[in-house]
Amino acid sequence: MKFLSAVVSFENLHEVRRLCHWGPVIALSVIGICSTMAMLDSIIWYWPLDTTGGSVNFIMLLNWTVLILYNYFNAMFVGPGYIPLGWKPESQQESQYLQFCRVCQGYKPPRSHHCRKCNRCVMKMDHHCPWINNCCGHQNHAYFTSFLFLAPLGCSHAAIIFIMTMYTQLYERISFGWSTVKIDMSAVRRVQPLMPFSVPAFAATLFALGLALGTTIAVGMLFFIQMKVILRNKTSIEAWIEEKAKDRIQYYQTGEEFVFPYDLGGRWENFKQVFTWSGTPRGDGIQWPIHPKCHQHTLTIEQLKQKADKRVRSVQYRAVEDYNGACCPVSKGLHTFFRTPCTEEPRIPLAKGDTILATRGTKWWMYGDKVLGEEQMKAGERIRGWFPRRCVEKCHYDTAASDNTSEKKIN
Repeated sequence: MKFLSAVVSFENLHEVRRLCHWGPVIALSVIGICSTMAMLDSIIWYWPLDTTGGSVNFIMLLNWTVLILYNYFNAMFVGPGYIPLGWKPESQQESQYLQFCRVCQGYKPPRSHHCRKCNRCVMKMDHHCPWINNCCGHQNHAYFTSFLFLAPLGCSHAAIIFIMTMYTQLYERISFGWSTVKIDMSAVRRVQPLMPFSVPAFAATLFALGLALGTTIAVGMLFFIQMKVILRNKTSIEAWIEEKAKDRIQYYQTGEEFVFPYDLGGRWENFKQVFTWSGTPRGDGIQWPIHPKCHQHTLTIEQLKQKADKRVRSVQYRAVEDYNGACCPVSKGLHTFFRTPCTEEPRIPLAKGDTILATRGTKWWMYGDKVLGEEQMKAGERIRGWFPRRCVEKCHYDTAASDNTSEKKIN
């Protein structure tokens, strides 16, 4: 009991609720199905107590399962690391280079971003991952990437076991005719396995094989995407900021040279910023080692420039139809229904007469901020998201640049 009370403290029990989400439920179900079926099929195909190879195969299978779950739960429960509420820089002068978060009532240090799902400012935020129901950031980036590395390896091993089990069990049950191929699942093999390989066992193995191959491909691609940004000491968000910086400089022809401040010049040096022997990443999540040509606020200054540019280039629209905020609204047309954005970003309900500052969009949907009243803005509210293009029309007069409320938008 003492051990349990030490592991599960009262103040951390709320973290267990992260498991009650479709992402962890699906992820753990896939891990459980693939691991369980691989162990059962190993008993049928390569009994671990008969040969050394069978023992090594079974131990490796258990090893994959333990390592995958270890990194998965660490990525989920260790968390990305959150900026303290109401955080301020030591020097008041530095605040002019930082964005202010009205939700957390504090400034955002370099590389931090506010997550709408977690409702906190996250250290070195990469993205919010639905599969762990948490953000991937400074403290759990190594665990998350290790999970992405181990899951395809474990699933590949399991897929080999599934294929070999089906091959060895069906080899003597397949009969070839002139025009047909028949599989007799009732045929008795010369050497009976410890567990019978029946029709349900065949169906379950085939289903697990599909899960294992799908996971290997999908998670393997995510691993390569993560490693690409890690070896440059970036996050997915920072890669997007860098791309927008180049577009801004080219659009305005400013002649600036934007150097990404956190790329230390070598892949190994960048790699060591995330992966350490202790499992704890380098740094405190606020101060970072930087490129010689840059300073601590190079990226935050660029973000402020992009925010100002976003306000200037935003277009004002007025709602002409009501919209209830549905993800796939049937009443707004088939194109709107089938072309809904494939993203977790929210949809915002609209009432006729609402004003929206749109910043981007597709042919059938638009994304922007709803213009709020002064009291709502003082309370720190911000309503932004996607809405159908057919529900709004462009204002014939440009008030986006001159509207005082747009200057008070939350960063």
